[in-house]
Amino acid sequence: MKFLPLVWKNLFRRKVRTLFTVLSIVVAFVLFSYLAAVRIAFGSGVEVAGADRMLVIHKISLIQPLPESYLGRVASVEGVEDISHMSWFGGVYQDPRNFFAQFAVDPESYLRLYPEIVLTDAEREAWLRNRTGAIVGRTTAERFGWAVGDRIPIQGTIFRTRSGPTWEFTIDGIYDAAVEGYDTSSFYFHHEYLMEANAVGQRFIGQYVIRIDDPARSADVAAAVDSRFANSPAETRTSTEQAFLQGFADQMGNIGAIVTAVLAAVFFTILVITANTMAQSIRERTSELAVLKTLGFTGRGVLMLVLGESVAIAVAGGAAGLGIGWLAVGLGDPTGGFLPAFVMPTRDLAAGGVLVVLLGLVSGAVPAMQATRLRIVDALRKV
Repeated sequence: MKFLPLVWKNLFRRKVRTLFTVLSIVVAFVLFSYLAAVRIAFGSGVEVAGADRMLVIHKISLIQPLPESYLGRVASVEGVEDISHMSWFGGVYQDPRNFFAQFAVDPESYLRLYPEIVLTDAEREAWLRNRTGAIVGRTTAERFGWAVGDRIPIQGTIFRTRSGPTWEFTIDGIYDAAVEGYDTSSFYFHHEYLMEANAVGQRFIGQYVIRIDDPARSADVAAAVDSRFANSPAETRTSTEQAFLQGFADQMGNIGAIVTAVLAAVFFTILVITANTMAQSIRERTSELAVLKTLGFTGRGVLMLVLGESVAIAVAGGAAGLGIGWLAVGLGDPTGGFLPAFVMPTRDLAAGGVLVVLLGLVSGAVPAMQATRLRIVDALRKV
């Protein structure tokens, strides 16, 4: 604490230089916040995927449907505790740019398998009773200004009703996520409504979702399910939910590696800028540091003084950058719905705090060591 007045005074010795250094750090950590949210969004669901959930899809392609008759046969496989299903709908609300995911599901079993979906008891009961009812994530509800009880028309791009392409749904509930990072942008409605009202009249399942009794046996359960339908007209491919979602995310590239590379370049640049600022500040105060040593400051004291300055600059810029970034990410997806889970996890906020301190320590390390080794006679000779 005894160094605080000196640190404060030295920080404002060159106000413009300090200001621009702090602003560069602010920009770096705002970018850190956004890239952290982008990484989560592109890997949406991977990190929060249930360890005991598996997905059963058509072996040829995800878009190929499976027969409804597979339901009981999959459920009877040893190790399968519970089963539900979901089917991609692919409708459009008002404009094709208003993208959000829509799925036809069996409400009761789907809510059992996905406790991450949080509804009030009243919303849950209303949805279970209403054949044309739907629930929607809070992100999408806030995006379009929807409320419980609203009647929502969605234009079918894949499925049509017998009277035309428009499907009407009543919003029975707006769900939140029980865990951070879980998707709150999807739209769920009754599978039976889709089956009974579609113009083609076919019954099908997009993919089955199963819960297994032991995640360690996932490979055995997958093999047992797939072998049951081997050589059939609709063979299956079963994988853990995490593996499925990771594979889907990898189709867009290794977002984690791209984000890491961008952040590494940004932070290296900021490190060089901050270190140069501190080195220049120390060079300008060589004689003052010599006087401090003459007055009895030890090498350790000078070291702490210089590191205190660099850490103070980093904390000022980093805290402001993380705060602005966190608030900006909280405003929602800047792409208007393309990124379904645009959030900054608490762990990334904590990691940003650690990076702030490391940035201050590393950028001030070399100037601090130079100041520590400074000889009083040599410094005063230059005055």
